[in-house]
Amino acid sequence: MTQSPSRRKRSARFIEIAEAAGVSTATVDRVLNERGSVSTATRTKVVDAARRLSVPRLLPEVRHGLVHLDILQPRNSTPFHRRLALAIQRSVQMLDRRVIVHRSAVPEDDETLILEAILHPPYRRHGLIVTAHDSPPVREALNSIIEAGEPVVTLATDIGGIDRVHYAGIDNYRAGRTAGHYIGRMARGPGRVVVICNALQYRSHVDRTRGCRDAIDERFPALQCEPLSVETHDDPDQCYLAVVHALQQHQDIVGIYNSGAGSVGIDAALRKFGAAGRIVWVGHEMSDEHRRYIEEGTMDVAIDQDPDGQAISALQHLLHACGVVDEAPPGDTNEFRLYMSENIRRNAYLP
Repeated sequence: MTQSPSRRKRSARFIEIAEAAGVSTATVDRVLNERGSVSTATRTKVVDAARRLSVPRLLPEVRHGLVHLDILQPRNSTPFHRRLALAIQRSVQMLDRRVIVHRSAVPEDDETLILEAILHPPYRRHGLIVTAHDSPPVREALNSIIEAGEPVVTLATDIGGIDRVHYAGIDNYRAGRTAGHYIGRMARGPGRVVVICNALQYRSHVDRTRGCRDAIDERFPALQCEPLSVETHDDPDQCYLAVVHALQQHQDIVGIYNSGAGSVGIDAALRKFGAAGRIVWVGHEMSDEHRRYIEEGTMDVAIDQDPDGQAISALQHLLHACGVVDEAPPGDTNEFRLYMSENIRRNAYLP
């Protein structure tokens, strides 16, 4: 019996797909018609080959069953991390039901728990989004799961020396240079700039403070950054003491750059010395307290890294790496935003 033209055409396409994927035509038939048991890797090869050949049909999902993803964040109550947690919650609600997201908050200073969460999830995990400090044990743990085939996305702060899928965050060095630019342009006369850092164990804060110093050194010779960055660990009391000490030691402080949180202490110190509005202050992240300081003229510029954009970028890249999302998302770093008195919002940043 002679085959119909449509049957011959379908068989020919199956042969093309099989040759492109390196499998049998029977395997192509099982994958495209979703019959029988085929591994995820083989399904991926067949579906990718069919896409490359522009097969005119609805192609099946590559992965069957539930996809378990972990999001590992530091236990941190600063406004940015609270906004980031809400952003992740909003983004996760839009996912397909077969994508199960497990969110964990681990104490920042407990490296044992961080390593345990990275290395030993209590279920078969398909991918990890992580915000953590950059240390040799953390890098080693991440490299271990990456070498075993698990995709990793770093969120908000990058970690060097690992083959991660993507870094979902801003260019922190450029953000620091932006702070240096505004301090240099807005400072009233020559003088010193105080650089306050959250913690030097986080790559993001190292990059920010380095960027600020470089921009000032290169472009504003009348300004001089204090030789050492003051490490305050987002603590308002330590920020207060750092600014008070600087103002007591030097009469020519014209700028303050804070790469992290703890702004309540900076505001209190500036008011104590009658320096609010006289010293240029650039900080990070939009929050309700920063909105108030900007409105009152104490803070001049807030550099915001858009937590919603970061959360969406992290999930898109991990889902693509896991085969859930077909099209690769943009590979650029996230854009950051600048807020000043003319463009801050009027409603609350946090509930």
